[in-house]
Amino acid sequence: MDRRGFVTTGMAAGLVGATSAGGAIAALLENTPGWGPGKTLADGSVKLSSNENPLGLSPAARQAVIDAIPDANRYPGDFRAPLMSALSDFVGVKQENLVLGAGSTEILQMAVQAYQGPNTPLVTAEPTFEDVPRYMRPLAYNLVTVPLTGRGLAHDIGRMRQAAEGSRRPAVVYFCNPNNPTATITNSREIDNWIADAPETTMFLMDEAYFEYADDPSYWSALKWIETKPNVIVVRTFSKIFGMAGMRLGYGIAHPDTAARMREFVMQNNPNVLAAAAGTASLADEGLMARSVEVNNASKKIVMDTCDELGLEYLPTQANFMMHRINGDLGTYINRMAEVGVRVGRQFPPMVEWNRVSFGLPEEQGRWAEALRDFRRKGWV
Repeated sequence: MDRRGFVTTGMAAGLVGATSAGGAIAALLENTPGWGPGKTLADGSVKLSSNENPLGLSPAARQAVIDAIPDANRYPGDFRAPLMSALSDFVGVKQENLVLGAGSTEILQMAVQAYQGPNTPLVTAEPTFEDVPRYMRPLAYNLVTVPLTGRGLAHDIGRMRQAAEGSRRPAVVYFCNPNNPTATITNSREIDNWIADAPETTMFLMDEAYFEYADDPSYWSALKWIETKPNVIVVRTFSKIFGMAGMRLGYGIAHPDTAARMREFVMQNNPNVLAAAAGTASLADEGLMARSVEVNNASKKIVMDTCDELGLEYLPTQANFMMHRINGDLGTYINRMAEVGVRVGRQFPPMVEWNRVSFGLPEEQGRWAEALRDFRRKGWV
């Protein structure tokens, strides 16, 4: 079903809600030159498993990639400079505060490598984004995982602080906020209080991959610390709000001394020509983030309404995905969803009674909702 078909059916009105939210989203997309119909996978499935932006590259970014292809035989220096300038203006920092990487994951890897040391505590929540513990495996870290709080599923700052500072050794503390896979947030004031008091030997790695989706007043960026605190690194990405997950472009923001240390571990000649071109064009598109948030909110409403209808508990979300409880075996549920053409999130122990579903286009979320209703009729959830 194409977007126009989706919004002209009765199902669309029921899924997206009252008024013409579905029509507004469809009109927004259809009236933006360069954005075509939603793309299913080769087997006809919809992918709601990896927290990707369903809009894909903006039309401007797509055209920039096409225009840059003739220069793909060149090293990316001529494309890197405009990107750094645009990113500096966009974030509101100097270029010496910025470090570029192949997605935010390379920035995280650089930080883990730069601040390693024998038995250095690497303190993370559980569950959280798994790449940071993965990057420490060949290094001499001591991994310390601290369960999220029982109420609110926030980072347990008290226990994390004890783990980081109790040994009186240099430590690296990883905050994914909003957290993946829970989409929950940790109160920024509580984090700020720790940063303000912490010794400079406690390095804070602040992963803000989903920063642009969060609207809770108790949440804000850690960006304010970078000029006065060399032990704070803010990590962001073009993968989510800008729809560039496949292009691999991310950036770190830090004190100039910290940024210089991280660059010792950077892959040279990054980013590639096409990613740099797409990134520069995306930053110049003033309405791109608002369009991404609007589509995200429409699909989020479908998920929340469906879970409310079926009486399924779900976590509050400040990202482009949500965790909801299921009844029955999680692995079986994931496989059944795949069998009906809907790919949902993998298992995230210890939350083995919860499933993470990413927010796609409204019609994609509608397929998920109908599958879930059918599962309820069969007594599976």
